[in-house]
Order: sequence, then structure tokens, then C-alpha cells
Amino acid sequence: MEFNDTYKTIASASPEILFKEKNSKFFGYAFPVHSETEVKPIIDTLRKQHPNAGHYCYAYQIGTHTTIYRANDDGEPSNSAGMPIYGQIQSFAITNVLIVIVRIFGGTKLGVGGLISAYKTSAQLTLEASEIIEKTIDNHYLISFDYKNINKVMRVIKEKNIEIANQKMNMSCEIEIITRKKNAEMVFDIFNSMFEIEIKSLEIN
Repeated sequence: MEFNDTYKTIASASPEILFKEKNSKFFGYAFPVHSETEVKPIIDTLRKQHPNAGHYCYAYQIGTHTTIYRANDDGEPSNSAGMPIYGQIQSFAITNVLIVIVRIFGGTKLGVGGLISAYKTSAQLTLEASEIIEKTIDNHYLISFDYKNINKVMRVIKEKNIEIANQKMNMSCEIEIITRKKNAEMVFDIFNSMFEIEIKSLEIN
């Protein structure tokens, strides 16, 4: 079985896109996000940026192994905005992303079908304007040991090409390492089997 330890996300915030439908304007934005607490400040900023807009509809998905998502219609008819936006997140197979579509009403009602189509197209154009990248899913570990054992620890780190995130070198040392998920068990076992070396998993949000 092929172990998949990569995921796709966007490299940075997208440029603003503008989609027009029957004089309504749909401004599209995509942002990389890692927690739900980041969402509200972004929406608040867009409200200030477009004070005369009627709707700030959005969808996001966060996480790799287990994902959380939300779709918000912000006053548009039920499932006519948030879900079409979320559908594009799924279609592009990305995560850790927030897409916001800001609508300025142009005087002509679009109907539910028209809204679904407009929000879907706006989200699609926004993601097409974004740089989509592939990242690895990583495990973080903390290795603790006495300074006298530093050489054997560093040898493994060098041999296995392990990334060091942080290190504290005193009489007792701590090194935080990052390894791809598919190598994590092997790396853990190597350090776990070494005499006088302690390794524990770190939860990184």
C-alpha cells in the first residue's frame, strides 16, 4: 500500500478576482489558514474593505488526517453560496484554505440556480489564480539526552537527513526534530532503542 503523507494547499493569499453576473459583483479571495480562529479576523478585514457589500460568503477546510470544514451562506438562500464554494475546495483537492466570496448586489435577482453558479465560478476562478503547492505531513518529536550522547544522536539525524526545528544544548540537551510521516515510525524506533535517549511525540497544531 502506498502511504500518502502529502497534501495540497495554497502557497499564499490569492490575488483578488472579480466575477460579474447581471450587474452583481463577486469578489473572490483565498487564504491559507491553519485554525478556525484565523477565519473571523479575515472576514472582518474584508467587511471593512467592502463596506457596501451585502454578503460575505465563505467556506474553509482545515486539517490533513482528520479535516474540519464549514460553509457559510451569510444570508443568501440556504446552500446557494457556502456549499458551492466548498465544492471547489473539494474539486481542487486542497486543505488548510479559506475562500471568501464578497457579493455586491447589482439590482437584479439571480435566483438560487444563478447564485449557485456564480459562487461556484467565483470560487473556481479564485483557486485558479492561487498558487497550489504540495506539502508533506510531518511528525514532530522531542529528543532528550545528556550531552555525552550528542554524537550518536547527531549521527542518526545526519544519516537519515532529519530536519531540526529547535535545539537546546546544555549538560542536558533537547532537540526538536521534524520527519515526514511515512518515515516517522522508523525514526522513532531508532531513537527509542538507543540507550540513555528519550524521544516523545509533540502535538503541533
